[in-house]
Amino acid sequence: MDTVKGCIALFNGMLVTMKFNKDRMYASANGGFTNATDAADYLVNHGVPFRDAHGIIGQLVLYCIDQNKAIDELTLDELKAISPVFEEDIYDAISMETCVSKRLTIGAPGQEAMKKVIEQERSYLNEEWLIDDDDMIR
Repeated sequence: MDTVKGCIALFNGMLVTMKFNKDRMYASANGGFTNATDAADYLVNHGVPFRDAHGIIGQLVLYCIDQNKAIDELTLDELKAISPVFEEDIYDAISMETCVSKRLTIGAPGQEAMKKVIEQERSYLNEEWLIDDDDMIR
């Protein structure tokens, strides 16, 4: 129990002083083809069978790697060279904001999903621990 209390105190101090480099986080997420699934979903929603969409996105990712670009950095002409189905609305479909906000299951990064998890955990902690107004565990 003493070890757990020490860990909670340590993590509490770490979390309240932690700073995030949002630009770096965005660049890291964007460079890892996080939005490749969303690009495949885009194609499927525009009538392309999934098996074909999967192959098209595979070609797209290889092209991006070869060009040292993220998917959303490609021009519409580059995208259309791989599949004529792509239109200007692809950029909205594959934006990081769209990709994250569409993830709604518990544990996913979508804002609504995260709000649910935070509320569940806050409720649990309020039952088990004394939490002050600044969300500090006492």
